[in-house]
Amino acid sequence: MTLNGVHVPLITPLDEAGAVVFGVLEELAHDVLTAGAAGLVALGTTAEATTLSAAERHQVLGVLTGVCMRRGVPLLVGANTAEELHALAAHPSVVAALCLVPPFLRPGEDGVVAHFDALAAASPVPLVVYHVPHRTGQDLSTAAVRRLAAIDAVIGIKYAPGAIDGDAVDLLTDPPQGFTVLAGTDELLAPMLALGAHGAILASAHVATAQFRALAAAFKAGQADQARSLGHQLRRLSAALFAEPNPAVIKGILHAQGRIPTPRVRLPLLPAAAASIDAAVRLLAASDLQ
Repeated sequence: MTLNGVHVPLITPLDEAGAVVFGVLEELAHDVLTAGAAGLVALGTTAEATTLSAAERHQVLGVLTGVCMRRGVPLLVGANTAEELHALAAHPSVVAALCLVPPFLRPGEDGVVAHFDALAAASPVPLVVYHVPHRTGQDLSTAAVRRLAAIDAVIGIKYAPGAIDGDAVDLLTDPPQGFTVLAGTDELLAPMLALGAHGAILASAHVATAQFRALAAAFKAGQADQARSLGHQLRRLSAALFAEPNPAVIKGILHAQGRIPTPRVRLPLLPAAAASIDAAVRLLAASDLQ
């Protein structure tokens, strides 16, 4: 299975009391799909998944499973334990679980490979590795990623390095056969697509979804020259959207656009400053990304 195009890891909309607004979540899912997203990600980092109760997680998954079944698009779900993976068996539209490289512990590459080997054995669905070393504290060499790709149930990686170094170039230009590499660093989207990423999982694509889709399509079609200007604009947009901890600015923009009822986030996150939201709004207004 190859996951192409731009997949949006949906935020969790909250009302003034801090409760999840499931109807708005459903509308937002349809909005980004209509604008060109190739699929959705439920219960990822952008969803503030660690702040959701078990009941809320279950309801979020139910809403997005229903949307993806009706729209005929893939759904990836954040799941990091055997228990969370087992729960996905009841959701036929879930094509894969997005599993974080173990954070904080820094188990080393051998430990990471053993961890994913165990998850793969327990999972009813294929796995996509979520590698984001600036969050987890655990880096992985290209050799380690190739070892992960050799596990039968591991079908791809959300690759979110802090910079494009030699390992990133090696992986993007020569990925393992049948293994999907999805760009996961929003500001590095254009160069990662240019080097060979199959698609992306992008929080920034809540905004200007159609343009992010167009950028991915242009690189897939070999139209790098035509994509250069758009890539530059989208990089600046992503930088503005990540000016504060994700998804605070994105929620501020969506609220300003009238797409969610409040910009609320849950602790330990704090709402984005008005200046950060205004800067992103001005950037959108001054460009053709509306």
